[in-house]
Amino acid sequence: MKCPRGVRRNAGTHTRSFVPGLIALAIALPTLSWAQASTPPGAPQSIPGAASAGSAPTLTLEQAIDLALNRHPDLSVARREVEAALGATQQAGVLPNPSLSMSVEDTRKTTRTTAYQLSQLIELGGKRSSRVKAAQLMEDLNRAQVQGRVVQIRASVRTGFWDLLAAQSRMDLARQSEELAQAAVDAASKRVAAGKVSPVEETRARLALSGVGLETAQAQQDLVAAKSRLGAMLGIAPEQLPQPAGELRAPDQAPTPSELTRYMTTAPETVQSELEVKRRDALVEVERSRAVPDVTVGVGMQRNNEMGRNQTLLGVSIPLPVFDRNQGNLREAIARADQARDDARSRQMRLMTDVQVAAGQLETARRQVFLAEEKLLPDASRTYEAATQGFALGKFGFLDVLDAQRTLFQARSQHLKALSDAQKAAADLEALLGASVASQVGASNGTAPINTSSATQK
Repeated sequence: MKCPRGVRRNAGTHTRSFVPGLIALAIALPTLSWAQASTPPGAPQSIPGAASAGSAPTLTLEQAIDLALNRHPDLSVARREVEAALGATQQAGVLPNPSLSMSVEDTRKTTRTTAYQLSQLIELGGKRSSRVKAAQLMEDLNRAQVQGRVVQIRASVRTGFWDLLAAQSRMDLARQSEELAQAAVDAASKRVAAGKVSPVEETRARLALSGVGLETAQAQQDLVAAKSRLGAMLGIAPEQLPQPAGELRAPDQAPTPSELTRYMTTAPETVQSELEVKRRDALVEVERSRAVPDVTVGVGMQRNNEMGRNQTLLGVSIPLPVFDRNQGNLREAIARADQARDDARSRQMRLMTDVQVAAGQLETARRQVFLAEEKLLPDASRTYEAATQGFALGKFGFLDVLDAQRTLFQARSQHLKALSDAQKAAADLEALLGASVASQVGASNGTAPINTSSATQK
């Protein structure tokens, strides 16, 4: 069927002035490495700008985590605390030193009496064993804090890594949008010069270009900030940070409520709270043992020059607990132990709330990702293609193409934000529950795990 003459003539004019710019980019746009309508939910997405083989060095997620664990100063501080606790445990088991005393009676040699005595304090009431137990629990608590810090650093690096990937994708998307907006301005300028449309159309196209330029500047700023945050965690200057290699995609689903409850029993927060309660109870026993008086025994020799003979000295010293029975310290220790139990319950409640919030945010972000991949992106892509083809045939106006273009890029931005939010929620959940739990999260949803092994995988 032949098109009407007016339509053919109109289409020819549009083709000469507009197709070389806007249409060529529009045809290439759906092939960009992003979430397309043909991409099934959960399939890997290529990241624009990823390094290829033989190019600049890249940085995988596991490499970033290893660097952070080796260089992060907070982890070094926590490990020093473990070393200090080892010293405290060693000191707690040391026996009291003996004491040597000497006394002289009379300064005259013929009547002088000289005495030498060796004394030893004997601790009673289980003081030494209770001190050792409390010190060992403090050592265990410090080790648990180191492990908790490791989990937090891993989660922070994971968040920073995915934020950087998302920032790079946003930057690429903004540049693509700016290139297409510039092509639209050029096409509008040609149509205005040819007298086909009003100058208002060119003004609107330039306004759209200005808006896209602001978004590009913001994306550039976000990219610099993301590099700075990740570089600070890794101890690398932002300009020396290698290109991150990975695929930004939705993480696996969160555990079920029953699984969350089970995982919380081994969460770093729970383990630390339980160890603190045990340590406070051990300190109560330490103060209770101090209420038992110690015994000091002594043995020595005395030389009496006047009598011309040596005499054996034996002694026993026991303090009388009349006024000081360590009652104040014991009362304080009991109160601190009760406080630790209350704090443990409070932390458990906060942990439960934070875990539920993070799990809910993860599932919400995952639903948004799948909704964008199944409906939003395909619909926006089809609308944009139809508007572009219709404009080339003279069936749609220029503003229709701009609106469709804007809608498509907004859909892709929403998809990217949902991916970033999902990864952040997954990292928060890992930090709350521990690394050993994160490896089992979502094993039943059927999606492939996050792949960060190579920047060139298709």
